Amino acid sequence: MLVNLLAGLGPWSWLILGLVLLAAELAAPGNFLIWIGLAALVMGGASLALWDMAFWGWHVQLVLFAVLSIAMTLTGRHFFGGRDITTDEPLLNQRGQSLVGRTATLVEPIREGRGRIRLDDTWWSVSGPDLPAGMRVRVAVWDGNELIVEPVA
Repeated sequence: MLVNLLAGLGPWSWLILGLVLLAAELAAPGNFLIWIGLAALVMGGASLALWDMAFWGWHVQLVLFAVLSIAMTLTGRHFFGGRDITTDEPLLNQRGQSLVGRTATLVEPIREGRGRIRLDDTWWSVSGPDLPAGMRVRVAVWDGNELIVEPVA
């Protein structure tokens, strides 16, 4: 039934599929469906030119579409894929990591390994050796949501 439907639409089925895939890429962008949609559009153009040829059956079209889809996806990823771009702000989205090396004053003493400091406008839970409130500490390590501190000498 599907084969009869595709045969009845002729080369227009590839063009329609290509446009639907390109529209789906616009609706849910991910830089993936665009390459498969372009492969379908190429297949539509090839089908318009080769439709009356004896060898141009649906088997050949599906195999060629699969090869074109893989080739276009790999080529597109190579030329337009994410690249390692060096930046002048390497810790921009890693706030805890950007605090390593900074000093602060303990607002709450570290008792049993836990305390609190205030850096900029944020309260941070800290861990480290037991220290009294008011002591200057340096952030040594960022461990998830907690900063590990050491006393400033």
